[in-house]
Amino acid sequence: MIAPKDFIETLRAGGIEFFAGVPDSLLKNICAYITDNIPRENNIIAANEGNAVGLAAGYHLATGKVGCVYMQNSGEGNIVNPLLSLMDADVYKMPLLLIIGWRGEPGVHDEPQHVKQGKVTLSLLETMGVPYVVLDENWHNQVAEALQAIQSCNGIYALIVRQGTFDEYKLQNHQTQEWALSREEAIKIVVDKLREDDIVVSTTGMISRELFEYREAKEQGHAHDFLTVGSMGHASQIALGIALQKPNRRVIVFDGDGAMLMHMGGMAIIGDYNPKNLVHVIFNNGAHDSVGGQPTVGQKIKVEAIAKAVGYADVVSVDSPMALMFAMNHVNNAVMDGVSLINVNVRKGNRKDLGRPTTAPQQNKEALMNELVK
Repeated sequence: MIAPKDFIETLRAGGIEFFAGVPDSLLKNICAYITDNIPRENNIIAANEGNAVGLAAGYHLATGKVGCVYMQNSGEGNIVNPLLSLMDADVYKMPLLLIIGWRGEPGVHDEPQHVKQGKVTLSLLETMGVPYVVLDENWHNQVAEALQAIQSCNGIYALIVRQGTFDEYKLQNHQTQEWALSREEAIKIVVDKLREDDIVVSTTGMISRELFEYREAKEQGHAHDFLTVGSMGHASQIALGIALQKPNRRVIVFDGDGAMLMHMGGMAIIGDYNPKNLVHVIFNNGAHDSVGGQPTVGQKIKVEAIAKAVGYADVVSVDSPMALMFAMNHVNNAVMDGVSLINVNVRKGNRKDLGRPTTAPQQNKEALMNELVK
């Protein structure tokens, strides 16, 4: 395995001084090293991967140097537009180093949401004309060749990272506030306050896993839940689509701060339509908890003020069990003028023995549709 320090310092020695991206579980060790050792202005944890490419473009325009964007392979979808319409040789021809975690690599067991993305990871790069190499024990030479290729043609090059490529490195310098609630405790409070016919759309990562396990513990079944195990950042729009078509059913979004930030423009669309039967709950721990705990700006911004500004009718921020129970009682009992938001400040972390959903995505979809399409 590769020591994160050796890898990043090799990049720096080769002239890579600027990093931007969205953390990934396969890259969490190098992301942690970058966070601990690169100045904040030169390591920007972006809202989404496309934004990260834009940041690298701005860095190049200001310095003439090459930036590096890191991501999970699911982020390829977010970078297609800025790669092809901004960085590409047929447009502005700007250099860029990509580091891509290869989830769902064919022949390697992974979660279902990564399988298709894993199959097309390399072919997508080929279609976009992006040369790449899969890192192995010859990584020193591979990195040197990649940097040489970028410099020689002012182009783009991708380093593909397999599972287990990097040695462990734990984040040292990021601290979040120790709120009274854990995310799992907060999820339990909200679930206990749900109405019998409520529909829940939960975002990718730990939130869906914790919701699934609590439903199992309560023997409630999963027919009222849509576990958005992939497509990070889109749970709120899935929920809006359901809420508008089923005005007599209340829809609750279980969102995360990282997911909310990734496509925050969706909140403006929710606010514009302002459905009375939609409740947007954000479990906000200021971190990408599912992929190594890298920080987000979730607890640095006023989420409730943003929601109010884009048209949400009822907003509140809470940070204790009693306040969350009161907020849920309010949305249960008050006559709503439109969409509601509850921003719940919670601690980082999760149970080490937390499981994963045991139902397949298509089973989840079919159970929910059997409930909704009547």
